[in-house]
Amino acid sequence: MSAQHFELVIIGAGPGGYVAAIRAAQLGLQVACIEKEAALGGTCLRVGCIPSKALLESSEHYHKAQGELARHGVVGALTQGVAGLFKKNKVVRLQGLGALLAKTESGWRIGVTAADGTQTEVTAGKVLIATGSEVTPLRGVELDGDRIGTSTEALKYPSVPQHLVVIGAGVIGLELGSVWQRLGAKVTVLEYLPRILPGLDAEIAALAQKVLAKQGLQFQLGVQVTGARVTGETCTVTYTSGEETKELSCDRVLLAVGRRPFTQGLGLENAGVALDSRGRIAVDGHFATNVAGLYAVGDVIAGPMLAHKAEEEGIACVEHMVTGWGHVDYDAIPGIVYTDPEIASVGKSEEELKAAGIPYRKGTFPFIANGRARALNSTDGMVKILAHAETDRVLGCAILGPRAGDLIAEVAVAMAFGASSEDIGRACHAHPTLAEVVKEAALAVDGRAIHM
Repeated sequence: MSAQHFELVIIGAGPGGYVAAIRAAQLGLQVACIEKEAALGGTCLRVGCIPSKALLESSEHYHKAQGELARHGVVGALTQGVAGLFKKNKVVRLQGLGALLAKTESGWRIGVTAADGTQTEVTAGKVLIATGSEVTPLRGVELDGDRIGTSTEALKYPSVPQHLVVIGAGVIGLELGSVWQRLGAKVTVLEYLPRILPGLDAEIAALAQKVLAKQGLQFQLGVQVTGARVTGETCTVTYTSGEETKELSCDRVLLAVGRRPFTQGLGLENAGVALDSRGRIAVDGHFATNVAGLYAVGDVIAGPMLAHKAEEEGIACVEHMVTGWGHVDYDAIPGIVYTDPEIASVGKSEEELKAAGIPYRKGTFPFIANGRARALNSTDGMVKILAHAETDRVLGCAILGPRAGDLIAEVAVAMAFGASSEDIGRACHAHPTLAEVVKEAALAVDGRAIHM
């Protein structure tokens, strides 16, 4: 019995995979998408970005009003929505773990292994790997899937821990740490580096640490965790601070030191697919691997592990397959931390510009001087815009403040069009809105802020 043949098979139905499947179908390709999980949407939608943001929103509601929690479930509806989009666009959904088996005259043989061990096979002219990432382990931290766990377990603790220790002061650690701190837990964040949010503009990160500490998060920076284990009804975390070894007792431990590409079991070794030094699939400017007919996007390749970055890559990849054109502007991909207040950035940080020797000017404006922020009683933070000292072209922006994740979109679009800080500053912004802080920061680049 011959295997069903497709023009394109995509392995992985996360943000990179499912949008690529839909766009490829729109472009006229016969497409199948293989996903081992029952629900579509990938880590971000099922157990990552979306449910954690729902928890963040719900914990804010609880903190402010102690109500509305029962109506704040969103994950099931969204995963079903992806399934509906597949059906609408005639994308064939295959459930199971996909793996490359062999190269054929017409393309590739791909095996699909279901959860019960049942195996089927399809063939494809081209294959796109979009399998995402998994939690990075840490030596000495004994994950038990309950008391010592990852972000997946932290989404569904059965009760509020008395004391939660978070290992890692990155995006995931701070977001979920904020959730449980709001709900009543004592939260201690241990971080190897001497700062929180590595890679973010240092000035904004330092301000964010002050705001989060004021809310109740406790930080111990510049420490190295050497172990975490369950001891009876509690957990013991061992770490070094300078020359001193210390221990912390707590109810639960959240390991959040980062994620790594998920490439195991895909048959990449048999296919001869090249990986880089960090285990990521090596691709060219159009997401092609070193093996003809094989492509990769999202967390399995270099770049920030962001759902929207994977989406842009998935669309660009299949558009290039079909039309010969496809592009992602990596200088204008925003990143967001959904704490309260939110933290967002796009483009270069001040530290990156200094290291590269690029001349720049900066403008900042605080939310406390904004009428809308005062009306919301959310005045912590500021907007910081960096522009080239000679051309005034916007090179980067970082925001700490209310709805920063929404506000950063304006700057991302401006950067995509090559706008200057003058362009942003002269554009009319409605009053009273939070967006006026972006306008004022742009004017401040040239020392022309109006309300400060």
